[in-house]
Amino acid sequence: MTNACQLIFVGIDVSKATLELALDDNAKTQTLGNDDAGIQTLIAQLKPLAERVAVVLLEATGGLEQPAAAALCAHGFAVMVVNPRQAHDFAKALGYLSKTDSTDARALSQFARTLHSSERRERLLYKLATPEQELLLAMVTRRSQLVGMRVAESNRLTSAHASQRKGIQVHLKMLDRQIGQIDDDAQRHLKDHFKDKLALLKGLKGVGAGTQAMLMAALPELGTLSHREVAKLVGVAPLNCDSGSFKGKRRTWGGRANVRAALYMAALSAARFDPAIKAFYERLLAAGKPKKLALVACMHKLLTIMNAVIKSGRPWQPGYPQQTNA
Repeated sequence: MTNACQLIFVGIDVSKATLELALDDNAKTQTLGNDDAGIQTLIAQLKPLAERVAVVLLEATGGLEQPAAAALCAHGFAVMVVNPRQAHDFAKALGYLSKTDSTDARALSQFARTLHSSERRERLLYKLATPEQELLLAMVTRRSQLVGMRVAESNRLTSAHASQRKGIQVHLKMLDRQIGQIDDDAQRHLKDHFKDKLALLKGLKGVGAGTQAMLMAALPELGTLSHREVAKLVGVAPLNCDSGSFKGKRRTWGGRANVRAALYMAALSAARFDPAIKAFYERLLAAGKPKKLALVACMHKLLTIMNAVIKSGRPWQPGYPQQTNA
């Protein structure tokens, strides 16, 4: 058994072009390319140390960290991907006043050591997505990008010079075709690979095709966690802000923005058409709660219901909110 003092805690600072590798918080760091060749070099360097590597910690960098994290995980390393804010706060607490790739990598190495001894270690470990989830996530991510482009072009159309409007309209039609193609592909993919899970949610108001695709792609933990854990993971759990006698307002923050956006649209629909969610929403408004807060509460309730349904393996039925303590 490897002695705790012999364990290696790897920190990797990720940028678009490079991976800055730190094997501990004091050693000199090494710069590798953030490409296939660089990742293969990274794996080759860590493999001889595999028995001593306790954790490899990377900072989430807009998806740029995913290829390295997935490759490390596939080769059997314990990998964590942490929120940049948490990593920066930890570095500041250690007294790292300057910010360079090298200091960031060393701070991540120290952070890895701390998280390794935390009771949350197992929950923080990076889970390798299945090929089906990877493909579906690529689809919903690209769809989101195309929708953003369509909104931007639609906004330009109203103020564009007459000579440019035809070109913008052609571009809008092309974007509509691409979005429609992705929607068709995603629906076929859902039917082929996620049919059993989605069958459990059939009939639940607000959970349309877009929400289904996002949940299956970006929230594979759905149905495996408690309702509190999944709410925190998504970022719809009200968190305390208390200190001594001061009792602050509970707020929601953090979590997976893409899942939260899909849930928001689902809650808007459910608050109109699902009897239980509608009654819950109206009760909150009658109690004087702001509309935005009431909608977030509906998002929380809807997520809790879906989590409980999938965990139980029993199809959703009207009245299910009374059974969501799973």
